Amino acid sequence: MGIVDELLRWTREVFMPIGDVGLFILAFLESSVFPVPPDVLLIALALANPALALYYATIATIGSVLGGVAGYYIGLKGGRRVAKRIFSERMIERADNYFKEYGVWAVLIAAFSPIPYKVFTIASGIFRLSLKGFIIASIIGRGARFYAEGLLIMLWGEQILAFVDENLELISLAIAGAIISYLVLRKRLAREKKRRVG
Repeated sequence: MGIVDELLRWTREVFMPIGDVGLFILAFLESSVFPVPPDVLLIALALANPALALYYATIATIGSVLGGVAGYYIGLKGGRRVAKRIFSERMIERADNYFKEYGVWAVLIAAFSPIPYKVFTIASGIFRLSLKGFIIASIIGRGARFYAEGLLIMLWGEQILAFVDENLELISLAIAGAIISYLVLRKRLAREKKRRVG
């Protein structure tokens, strides 16, 4: 058994028995310091009780956004010095490039996609992104991700699980790509409009 499988097993054993409280704690920690995403527990809890799937999605969203705010303040107070202990310089530079290109939208993309969300929560503080914008983007991105999972399980249960398990990264990347395409198009149209007016 590899280290990833062992970590997933440990996560389920520790957090699953405490249900929604465990989900909240996991979602909070994953947004700033912990490597296992809350989706693992959200899906397990929702499958055990599909009627509560959207409730679990709400818990995961609240925990994740609050954990993201904690990550933001880690970055704000600790700066690059702290970030370098957690992430590689390459990851920090990549986050910086995303912020320069997309601003607060970079947080929304990371919140929904397979990109490690905690990199962007801490980087948001380092680069002093607007806290209000950060929170709004986090609520939209994390909420969309967790509610989509909860809704799919509530409607189709285990039937959808195999499909999501095999294609979650691809689906997330496709949606993130659509958001990026929209932003690029919007920026080009704004430039074209400005050029015509000028």
